[in-house]
Amino acid sequence: MDTAHKKTKAAKWIVAIILAIGGILMVLPFIWMVLSSLKTDTEIMQFPPTILPQDPTMDNFKELFSAFHFFVYFKNTMIIVICSFGGLFLNAMAGFGFAKYKFKGKNFLFYLVLATMMIPGQVTMIPVYLILNAMGLTNTMAGIVLPGLVGAFGIFLFRQFMSTISNEMFEAARLDGASEWKIFWRIVLPVSRPVLAVQGILTFIGAWNSFLWPLIVANDEKYYTLSIGLQLLKGQYASNYALQMAGSTFMIIPIIIVFLVFQKYILQGFNVSGLK
Repeated sequence: MDTAHKKTKAAKWIVAIILAIGGILMVLPFIWMVLSSLKTDTEIMQFPPTILPQDPTMDNFKELFSAFHFFVYFKNTMIIVICSFGGLFLNAMAGFGFAKYKFKGKNFLFYLVLATMMIPGQVTMIPVYLILNAMGLTNTMAGIVLPGLVGAFGIFLFRQFMSTISNEMFEAARLDGASEWKIFWRIVLPVSRPVLAVQGILTFIGAWNSFLWPLIVANDEKYYTLSIGLQLLKGQYASNYALQMAGSTFMIIPIIIVFLVFQKYILQGFNVSGLK
């Protein structure tokens, strides 16, 4: 028995060491990128390379906003993020409707929404672009934002969670004279904080990294996002690795911060999606 316990403990230590080594190898490029963003381009190119910057500087980040249009790209990205969070509540309302209201064709419509999850986004890009073009919304922020406001996955996630909420709370609120909007705002949303958190994280990451659709819809550089700006940076400053590292760091750091702060909600949100 003691021998088996020792073997189990040894196996756990081996697995832990392997995972630690793998984690270090995965994090190493990210650490190198962040540290290189604080170096001069000359220091990055020197051999042998240095890990820690010899003379840390923020000039690379200053140049991003002075010599490049990163502030415009940042503003556009933040507009997309804010509007996407508005779409988050549209997904919540649709999920609440599918979960707690009875109407003709509800199941068929819900299955139709789920069916759209099986269609690759590249397939619908041309039809959506043609519709927006007919409406005169191409090369506008509205054309960039509108197609991503509501998504089938978000509706499904909210519907699955809200189906588990007791109907007695809603009946009691209606007897007290609460309107349907007040029930949604005062009861449903506070109870749905776990799924709101996980969907909010996914929404932020998707909006912050938006690249392909803004590139297709926007013909003017004033509507470009940070992801597009980073690609332009790599093209115009191909030999300035320090500036590229600064741009990449500026793109990734907010996502890392949001993930580290709210990571506990991710598994919790996916777990509650399968309760019913």
